[in-house]
Amino acid sequence: MRKPVLTIFYQFNPWQTTIGGIQTLISLFIKYAPREFEVRLVGTAKDRSQPILEWREAEFAGREISFLPLFAIENDNVRHLIPTTVKYTAALMGRCFASDFMHFHRLEPTLATRDWQGEKTLFIHNDIYTQMQAAGDKKAILWRRFPKAYFALESSLVQQFSQIFSCNSDSVQLYRQRYPSVSDRVSYIKNCFDNEIFFPWSRQEQETKRQELAKGLGLLEETQFILFAGRLHPQKDPILLVRAYAALKAPHTHLLIAGDGELAPAVRAEIEHLGISRHVTLLGALKQAELAHLHRVASVFVLSSAYEGLPLVVLEALASGTPVVTTYTGETPKLLTDDSGVVCTERTPDCIAQGLYQVLLHPESYPSESCVRVAHPYAARTVISNVYSEMLNRWELRHPSAFGSSLELSKH
Repeated sequence: MRKPVLTIFYQFNPWQTTIGGIQTLISLFIKYAPREFEVRLVGTAKDRSQPILEWREAEFAGREISFLPLFAIENDNVRHLIPTTVKYTAALMGRCFASDFMHFHRLEPTLATRDWQGEKTLFIHNDIYTQMQAAGDKKAILWRRFPKAYFALESSLVQQFSQIFSCNSDSVQLYRQRYPSVSDRVSYIKNCFDNEIFFPWSRQEQETKRQELAKGLGLLEETQFILFAGRLHPQKDPILLVRAYAALKAPHTHLLIAGDGELAPAVRAEIEHLGISRHVTLLGALKQAELAHLHRVASVFVLSSAYEGLPLVVLEALASGTPVVTTYTGETPKLLTDDSGVVCTERTPDCIAQGLYQVLLHPESYPSESCVRVAHPYAARTVISNVYSEMLNRWELRHPSAFGSSLELSKH
């Protein structure tokens, strides 16, 4: 009996350490896929030694999948002269990888899919309208230089999607208003975290591990850690982050920056310029298990973004029992409660520093239990199982003889 096939399209290799919420979400959709589905991923090879444009069977997160790389890219954490999305879109042209269900995490590749048969879902990961209007380097997002062209492209492509999911409620409303003919296909989806990886320690264990990390870095035992994790990209504004830390001027604190990207040299230069090199550690790209350890050790997680959807890393921090200090952007301000973090009213170094100081000075006001409570509804197993369950229901309606009516998604 044939299984329904889901094909996921995105420009990454899941076996390579990579930074980004999209990659994490796709990985969760693979990991928690029920056995009733066959899962395929059209991605990229990690180097030129891997076969290109050939399907191969592989295992990821304990799940068998079919994987096809369109081309090789050795480091997808750094922008290249030709944007990876452009390369990916070009590589799809003239080919057909249609299946029962298709998930797209960028709009541009769907230029190649207009005539493909099957149910197509587009995931919107940012508030695209705020993103287009954000100040700063217009090279950060190529479309910010040509916003009218982007919206014209978007308008010509949205009709092909059976569903449009966004993790940002403002974006959902804007899409419904902008495209009334597909408004019933646009809906909010919760971003999610892997609760098998991100969970809190006891206070005693957290304290012990914090002291061990401080000792390992040659710092005082009482050092408190401030954590940032994400791509070093203008969207995340890591320059603002280090300026905020310099403005904090809090003794016995240390900033951990987990991530990589095109702004890494500029971040290092700014750290040197501000004279805070001894108080900041750049960790580069980390595996999820390593990042989870840091989330549990940190006293506070900080987000300095110019625009967002709902960052998975915020959910991962909260699920680990760590309060969050964030700029007023994306869905995070709607998520946080008074006892799980601070929303900065201004995107300035002083305002972010004040938020960090507030959490560091009064940790008892931001207990681990409150943070975990906020994150709980976003656990991956629940969120993703619901999506697959709805997919399977639609499949059964189209193929009534394929499954028994009482079939439930398998647990694993």
